[in-house]
Amino acid sequence: MGSSWHLGFDIGGTKCAVILGQYEPALARPVIVERRAFKTNEWEHPSEALAAMAATAVGMVKKHGLLTSDIASAGISCGGPLDSVRGVVLSPPNLPGWDEVPVVGVLSEELSIPVKLQNDANACALAEWRWGAAQGADTAVFLTYGTGLGAGLIIGGRLHEGRIGLAGEVGHWQLASEGPVGYGKSGSFEGFCSGGGMARLASSLLTRRAASSTFGQVWSGHSGTSISPDVKALATAAREGDPLAREVFETAARKLGQGLALIIDLLNPEVIVIGSIFTRCEDLLRPGMECELSAQALPAALAACRVVPAALGEQIGDYAALAVGSL
Repeated sequence: MGSSWHLGFDIGGTKCAVILGQYEPALARPVIVERRAFKTNEWEHPSEALAAMAATAVGMVKKHGLLTSDIASAGISCGGPLDSVRGVVLSPPNLPGWDEVPVVGVLSEELSIPVKLQNDANACALAEWRWGAAQGADTAVFLTYGTGLGAGLIIGGRLHEGRIGLAGEVGHWQLASEGPVGYGKSGSFEGFCSGGGMARLASSLLTRRAASSTFGQVWSGHSGTSISPDVKALATAAREGDPLAREVFETAARKLGQGLALIIDLLNPEVIVIGSIFTRCEDLLRPGMECELSAQALPAALAACRVVPAALGEQIGDYAALAVGSL
């Protein structure tokens, strides 16, 4: 079998991207030939975003001397919840206004090729299982740790979606009676372990203790605005020893360990791969995570499980979208 061309669409709460990839049998993973990204909030309505992505994809295909009929597969990776069978996005918390959006129908009609849909956690699980840190694993879990939090499950060497495609929505788990809001629930796994949740936790601490923190004093100057601390700024401050920023990461690390312990006890996986924020901030999160894991997970199950950062790094969203098309 020779080389083949593939399209990927990565739809997230922060950005959307269109990816053109080429697969060569001799290579370990597809080559990202071209990628175009846009801020999700550039468009007022999902239909505008989808039209722009379709037009971008057609332009990419033509630029490289191809026809859409030359594309072997096309996949969409999008934050859940969604219905992968119907190809519909179902009001994801991080995509306001994307309510019952038939993304597969729209893109397949615009491109005149079949298109497949998976939530971003499932898509990333497929990508890491095929080309990354979970290669060869019979049972693996991918945990997103970005704008939101969710899990993609590989069980028995196959993607496990559940009865209606909602397996792995661990961000909805409540880990504390109070805490930052995530997935519409205070104290949820997503509330503690996502970019938005960590920013909300930092903001709540800033309102009470800004004066005790150099980081807090800087951000207190934005009082009355919509600006909130982002994780990159928090990580920089934490590495410089700021107590408030370190508290945010220590809290997130403990809750990450607590959530992972539940996953390990439930599924007994061979490997858990964690993306995005964990990949960039492993030094700040692993110590507290491992302490909580040791205290809460079944020892034998924990010993049999590796917890590792995503091997595909910052390109995981691109590979995830391409992986969906090849399902």
